[in-house]
Amino acid sequence: MKKTILSIAVIAAITLGSCGDTKEHGKKTYTPEEIQAESKKTNAFLDRVFDARIDRDPYNQTRLGIKKDYGKWTDINDAHAQQEIAITKAALDTLHTIDINALDEQTKMSYRLFEIECNNAINNFKWRFHDYPVNQMGGMHSEIPAFLINMHTISNKAEAEAYISRLTGIGPLFDQLLENLKVREEKNVIPPKFVFPYVIADCKNIIAGAPFEKSKVQNPLFADFSTKISELKDLSEEEKKTLRDKASEALLNAVKPAYEKLMAYWNELEKKATTDDGAWKLKDGDAFYDDALKLTTTTDLTADQIHEIGLKEVARIHNEMRAIMKKVNFKSENLQEFFDFMRKDKQFYYPNTAEGKEAYRVKAVKLIDDMKVELDKLFVTKPKADIVVKAVEPFREQSAGGAFYEEPALDGSRPGRYYINLYNMADQATYQMEALAYHEGIPGHHMQIAIAQELQNIPKFRMHGGNTAYVEGWALYSELVPKEIGFYQDPYSDFGRLAMELFRAARLVVDTGIHRKKWTRQQALDYFKENTPNPEGDNKKEIERYIVWPSQATGYKIGMNKILELREIAKNKLGDKFDIREFHDVVLTSGPVPMNLLTEMVDAWVEKKLKK
Repeated sequence: MKKTILSIAVIAAITLGSCGDTKEHGKKTYTPEEIQAESKKTNAFLDRVFDARIDRDPYNQTRLGIKKDYGKWTDINDAHAQQEIAITKAALDTLHTIDINALDEQTKMSYRLFEIECNNAINNFKWRFHDYPVNQMGGMHSEIPAFLINMHTISNKAEAEAYISRLTGIGPLFDQLLENLKVREEKNVIPPKFVFPYVIADCKNIIAGAPFEKSKVQNPLFADFSTKISELKDLSEEEKKTLRDKASEALLNAVKPAYEKLMAYWNELEKKATTDDGAWKLKDGDAFYDDALKLTTTTDLTADQIHEIGLKEVARIHNEMRAIMKKVNFKSENLQEFFDFMRKDKQFYYPNTAEGKEAYRVKAVKLIDDMKVELDKLFVTKPKADIVVKAVEPFREQSAGGAFYEEPALDGSRPGRYYINLYNMADQATYQMEALAYHEGIPGHHMQIAIAQELQNIPKFRMHGGNTAYVEGWALYSELVPKEIGFYQDPYSDFGRLAMELFRAARLVVDTGIHRKKWTRQQALDYFKENTPNPEGDNKKEIERYIVWPSQATGYKIGMNKILELREIAKNKLGDKFDIREFHDVVLTSGPVPMNLLTEMVDAWVEKKLKK
């Protein structure tokens, strides 16, 4: 299989090009018919590359709603990674046999995006062991159960057996995971000490309940499987029992040993862990962090520049918050006292009960439904896929982030999902509900990701994936946009919007502080406590997130700032010709793009409008 795939890539590199030697590029002019033909051929090539990549990736097949290798897992060993980068290099070589001047404008964009994607993969391949594949935010130990529960649907017996096959396959998959962790151990890429208890707790949760122990409470995987097959009408009760027995056997004989093996290794590895948190502690850590910032922000901004942008944005937002303090007639002019009030006053928090948690979820649904009604004011293109609001599952809620989004299936079988972590309601202030729903749902992640998946006449690779500055920049920008059409009528909710933007600005300071300036966790906590109103538990989780995901948190504010900057430039140039709906169409209907290409797209739109 591996040899065949690589051969296809090499053959493609030899046979695709039809425009002559690359040294001759730029000298020939092409007829409209030649441009159309070459563009069609190039797009077909790009789709073949994408399809072949997905064909090697059962995990992402399922995420996309494809059920080809439904009972398998994607290889995660380094041999597979080496094979993938070889295929990427061959695909890039193929791309360079094509004369970009022979392509139409949309295909030129695809050419450039694919080239960027390949070069990013190749240039950053050297850092493939500079991350923590098991941490409190995620990793195979928590993502695999969540994947099976949320992504692996069962509509017939074969799909039930595929679920069981995947349960059995967790053993070999975790063996590859352990192999990867040991390579990192040899390179002294070991998570900080605080990570270890979280992971152990998550692992224990996964192998708790029946059938692992005598309990009235079923294990979450066994409960999920049992529920899904109970809804199959074409199976007899005896067949369902047989399937449940097989699933129970797989859990006991494959899943439990895999998790116990991981925990045993993890407990030993903890003895080598330190309290140093930043990327600076790794070999060539500064160079790694510099590259991570470039990949995340899609800019050449340095760590120091990003740090300064954060400080300036924090100061600006503080001033806007002081205006809200006056609007609500707060008793003091001290911003810190207002922060303390917002953290502690019970009016801003649902009770930490089942009823309180469900009330929060229901309110989040209403916020999204209310926004749906207003979309015509802001958008030309709207997604067909629906979105639902779900609480993070109990087995991972203690360590998972506060909120996140998962994309819909391509075939419409699964809607987009806005997950909210309701483990501790003291960490989910009601004054931030509105902005959070807009960020994760509509008009944020769901609009951007679902629209990208539904685009027509562009290569598939542009419909999926994306860089942090674009994806998270759009979502943060989406927190602001509803205010411009009359939302956030409650000043406390508007404060919540500012609080979330402030949090992203403070991230620029704290992320670069930890990874470049050698800040301790306590320094980071102190900065958040002094400069944001977020609860202490929320701050703690966020800082721990930045530590295990160097640079990721910087993309939000850098991306939002760029989108706002481009919008203001367009407004100034176009005047009365500016249409916010058209601007959003420019931003959203080409799929995820780096900031420099987004700038070019907006500039081209402006010039076209000016000529009308």
